[in-house]
Amino acid sequence: MFTRFLCGVAFAALSVSAASADNLPTEKSKVTLVFDHALPNVPGKSMKGVLVEYQPGGSSPAHTHPESSFIYATVLEGAIRSKINDGPEKVYRAGENFAELPGDHHSVSANDSKTQPARLLAVFVVDTDEKNLVTNDK
Repeated sequence: MFTRFLCGVAFAALSVSAASADNLPTEKSKVTLVFDHALPNVPGKSMKGVLVEYQPGGSSPAHTHPESSFIYATVLEGAIRSKINDGPEKVYRAGENFAELPGDHHSVSANDSKTQPARLLAVFVVDTDEKNLVTNDK
């Protein structure tokens, strides 16, 4: 049921203009903030939706997220290859999802296809004042 909720949020967010979105270019990927809403029943926390679009063969650099963030990601299109911390590298297909806990290291995030695009929606629950949602490895 929660997955259905997130998919509904994803499609609603995609239909809304992203005029205030932050586009952060990475290697063959596009990252867009599609919604940012304070949680009225959890002071100091917000829910932020990030649409990640990968071109065929695209990827993001290894990265971490803010210590205050919990992330629930749903693949909207294609297949995403992911590796978090010391866990196994896994491929998630459209409709599948995964979570990232505070402090997790996302060492692999890539389109599993060299010929088809892929998209995912990452929903963050994070401190409201947090502006930098991704810190790439150095």
